[in-house]
Amino acid sequence: MLFRMKDEKAHQLEAELDKLQADGPAAWAKLPEEELFTPAGFSEERAEATSYSNYSYWGSTFRAFFKNRVAVLLLVALIAVVAFAFLQPYLPGQADPNLCAVDPVTGIQYRNIAPGEKGFIWGSNAIGQDLWARIWAGARTSLTIAFFVALIEAVVGITVGVLWGYVRQLDFFFTELYNICDNVPSTIILILISYVASPSVQTLILGMSITGWIAMARFIRNQILIIRDRDYNVASRCIGTPTSRIVVRNLLPYLVSVIMLRMALTIPAAIGSEVFITYIGLGLSVEVPSLGNLINDGRKVMMQAGLRYQLLYPTIILSFVTIAFYLIGNAFSDAADPKNHLQ
Repeated sequence: MLFRMKDEKAHQLEAELDKLQADGPAAWAKLPEEELFTPAGFSEERAEATSYSNYSYWGSTFRAFFKNRVAVLLLVALIAVVAFAFLQPYLPGQADPNLCAVDPVTGIQYRNIAPGEKGFIWGSNAIGQDLWARIWAGARTSLTIAFFVALIEAVVGITVGVLWGYVRQLDFFFTELYNICDNVPSTIILILISYVASPSVQTLILGMSITGWIAMARFIRNQILIIRDRDYNVASRCIGTPTSRIVVRNLLPYLVSVIMLRMALTIPAAIGSEVFITYIGLGLSVEVPSLGNLINDGRKVMMQAGLRYQLLYPTIILSFVTIAFYLIGNAFSDAADPKNHLQ
């Protein structure tokens, strides 16, 4: 009885609504508010539209990064310094960094010319070499070493770290390899390689990379262990998703921020290692300008007030590059964290 009354009421309301709809919009004003509801029906196209999201991971990352004005300013300055370092020899009026200049009037070799005098923008060293040209050539050498070391450590470290953390059968092998490599100081290995092989850019890259990747691999392995057995990865394995696809699509996107930070820190660390190995006399030969060579030469005359510029200028370049990479790496790491994309 109750259902019959409800059906009759529903039919009555539908008939009234049809009549009011035919009469025009003005007739709707006469209905009570509770009777103004009309089922909208289902539309597949509109349902899909409501679930659409224009979220872009990299777009959100760059938007978050560019909100950090200090990091953006440092990035612009760093790009300018790196670009100028590699373009400097192609600019007009640039001196050969290894040329020992002589006075055209007396024919005597220039010695420790102060900055700004006789055409030396940043002065000269004890044998008349232009410090402006040598510092930028040294920056090119040190940056080249640092970039290759960071690239090798990233490629090898990420590959080994992912395999180490995700493939359980390889855990024992890589753990023992890590224990062996980690117990030998990297400085000792770098010194031994410098002794055995002739000093060169390739030797330094090899010495820094031969064990440098192990720290990156260990870090990536620990991160993989945290997210390896989450529900979406287990589901992917259950439906037969290839391991390579799981790694590329499920695991690595979560590690972008930490990988970028580690790479950004590797570059100044490699420059610092090059400076150190040159400081102890095992680095590049004197005819290959590098920031390590220049700082080592400047150290020898730092007690003479009029010659401290030979240490000051390469130290400024080294300090700026190191600090800029560190701060930019931290800022980009924070921006790449998806948790910081939520508005």
